[in-house]
Amino acid sequence: MIILSKHKEFRPYIICMLTIKNTILTSLLTLISFFCVPNYLISQEKPFVVVLDAGHGGHDTGNRGNGYYEKKIALNIALKTGNKLEKIKGFKVIYTRKTDVFVDLIERANIANRVDADLFISIHCDAFTSPKAYGAGTFVLGLHENERNFKVAQKENSVIFLEKDFEKKYDGFNPNDPQSVISLLLMQQTYLNQSIAAASSFQKSFVNNLKRKDRKVKQAGFIVLKYTYMPSVLVETGFLTNPSEGAYLNSSKGQENMANALSKAIINYRNIRDASYIDDNIELVDKQVEKQVNVVPKSNIKFKVQIAASKNKLELKPYNFSGLNSITRLKSGKLYRYYYSETSTYKKALIKLNEAKSKGFSNSFIVAFDNNKIISITKAQQLLK
Repeated sequence: MIILSKHKEFRPYIICMLTIKNTILTSLLTLISFFCVPNYLISQEKPFVVVLDAGHGGHDTGNRGNGYYEKKIALNIALKTGNKLEKIKGFKVIYTRKTDVFVDLIERANIANRVDADLFISIHCDAFTSPKAYGAGTFVLGLHENERNFKVAQKENSVIFLEKDFEKKYDGFNPNDPQSVISLLLMQQTYLNQSIAAASSFQKSFVNNLKRKDRKVKQAGFIVLKYTYMPSVLVETGFLTNPSEGAYLNSSKGQENMANALSKAIINYRNIRDASYIDDNIELVDKQVEKQVNVVPKSNIKFKVQIAASKNKLELKPYNFSGLNSITRLKSGKLYRYYYSETSTYKKALIKLNEAKSKGFSNSFIVAFDNNKIISITKAQQLLK
């Protein structure tokens, strides 16, 4: 007990131990592990799932700078990176392709979604009109800040023209239209900060471990990142159009070095994410322990208008909700529910409901809350009497 008490993360165990009478040690430990292990510790037993997406493949060669094949280089780097991670306990690696085959962009994202990945990394090689351009860069989904970023995204997105029924599959998306690219943004809003954190880890690894030119973390509209429901990064490992860099990336040594840098960055991101996750939950457990369990809060009835439910965590800005203000968000399972306004009476809520419907949210409805917990409208009205 004295040893355990020195460690902050074992506080929940100690609390449970104090409530259990002296029994045989093995029985005590069994009870503790079954009843008292916090959810955040259990969740750590789940492996960190990383999806490595080797860009292009099959009849899509990718860029051919200086005669090299982007598809082959990207695949070799992905396989070497995965091989390193697979040797580390706690990692699970999934590949969108392990051979020279063509995979639709949307299917690459679907693969990551089906395995509930923690991180998606799309690996590519860059190209430019000038052979002088060099260095590794990382991108997350977002508004392209300049023409160069748009051109990079345009190059990678043009792969969809090789797919059947791409207009229907990608909801009319046009890689050549900047306005069409902007429509990509909403899908990844929830993961933007985490994606930037992962991309920063990659960029630092390229610079610190390989002494590569720092091309910074940038935002651009990559369709392969649009449909993933997790932090996602696209890596441009270097320029094949640069004679020196192209030769380096095409070599076994260069590919091994890139794989080393990528695997270190992935491990670093995982460690930072887990450390932050544990600290947040320890603080939460501390607050729960301090809370008086015998205090019964008074009813606090509020009515809100639910206008949407989505897997996407959207920024609570009027432009995302047809100009409506006072939007709140509540996560339920894997869905985020969005509510308009908050009133203390059902009559006022009806007025807000009509306002929401006038803005195009025809399926809106009123939801009642008692101390932030959803209850039936009937019960809410009874409590208000």
